[in-house]
Amino acid sequence: MPATMTSRALLLVGVVLTAHKFLCTAYVGGDGFSVEFIHRDSVKSPYRDPSLTAPARVLEAARRSTSRAAALSRAYARADASSADGAVSELTSRPFEYMMAVNVGTPPTRMLAIADTGSDLIWLNCSNGAGAPAPAPPPGVQFNSANSTTFGLVSCGSGACRALPEASCADSKCRYLYSYGDGSQSTSGLLSTETFTFADDQGTRGDRAMRVANVSFGCSTTMIGSFIGDGLVGLGGGDLSLVNQLGADTSLGRRFSYCLVPYSINASSVLNFGPRAAVTEPGAATTPLIPSEVKTYYTVDLRSVKIGNKTFAAPQEYPVIVDSGSTLTYLANELVDPLVKELTQRVKLPPAKSPEELLPLCFDVSGVGEGQVAAMIPDVALELGSGGGATVTLKSENTFVVVHEGTLCLAVVALQFPPVSIIGNIAQQNMHVGYDLDKGTVTFAPADCARSSGSLYI
Repeated sequence: MPATMTSRALLLVGVVLTAHKFLCTAYVGGDGFSVEFIHRDSVKSPYRDPSLTAPARVLEAARRSTSRAAALSRAYARADASSADGAVSELTSRPFEYMMAVNVGTPPTRMLAIADTGSDLIWLNCSNGAGAPAPAPPPGVQFNSANSTTFGLVSCGSGACRALPEASCADSKCRYLYSYGDGSQSTSGLLSTETFTFADDQGTRGDRAMRVANVSFGCSTTMIGSFIGDGLVGLGGGDLSLVNQLGADTSLGRRFSYCLVPYSINASSVLNFGPRAAVTEPGAATTPLIPSEVKTYYTVDLRSVKIGNKTFAAPQEYPVIVDSGSTLTYLANELVDPLVKELTQRVKLPPAKSPEELLPLCFDVSGVGEGQVAAMIPDVALELGSGGGATVTLKSENTFVVVHEGTLCLAVVALQFPPVSIIGNIAQQNMHVGYDLDKGTVTFAPADCARSSGSLYI
């Protein structure tokens, strides 16, 4: 095998499980399970900056989104360059938006990790007794495999090791190296197996847990540079992602969904697996997933953008990535320019200066009520699928955000990093978004996500 494992692309999307009580016996719910999905700026997040105002947090998220989109573009460029010889080298970006807590081993160790639909490999800050443990930044936790009765190592000849883009062998064990961004950050260790326990939500369904044995993950014992959290949980489309491993090891199938609570609401979002990930709300629109240069990413075909009776056609064969880890939505100039022009004509509010010229259109909403502003902004419809059969309607909360006190800006920007277009998480707020890898589809439905998550996570 090659001596080094190349960097993997990460679009960071993030996620958190609360500290539920775990049962000792195994339980797999027939209807699946749900876990808490916490934004990094939530009051429940240890990475929230209390000195920032709500608009300032949105602006920071927009800045992170730009860095993430750039990393995704580089990943696509590397995939294109590698396609001739069949190798795909993916670049990982550091910014993230959601986290989850994973419970690893027997007895379980609770670890706070980034959760990302743009990544596959699960890796955790780990000490396996071989060499110095990786330094864990506060409030970091290390997994000590010596304390677990269910820990195992993966051999070089295993399917999991072969699923890595590149790997090296050390005493017949599978070793990986992931480099981040410009290479100034990296993590490496041994590909391992362990039992993961997931607590289902409490309250209406009672206390119960799901236990999955032999989950393949990277046990990282060396880190260079600074890292946030205790590791990363990949939720992408590749073989090593948690979604695919749950589908292979349980009866849940390769299905998951989330319902993102708007930034302005002090409540957590929810992440569902198995049958519970079915999107059945009225107005649900389903579109096929299409092949992507990078298998990890969930990509759909965008046909056009509509405002009222105006339709703006997308470039031919126009793929867009559905990404919960990007804050902004990125589209081609051919779509953003007429969109900005049409909104400028329709929205009867005075213009405002864009902060750092980061966003293409801003309005002064000083003294105007939130409900009044929402009523003044028209819906924007995305037509998805080769036949245009799936229409996703974006309300004002999906297209505009307050980035300064009294300044409302469009959260859709012109594509800066061809050929990557992205439907970001602001566009997905108050939507139940479901991914079915078995059927090869993604479904969108309008939803009250704060109500869907219930009072469990408020």
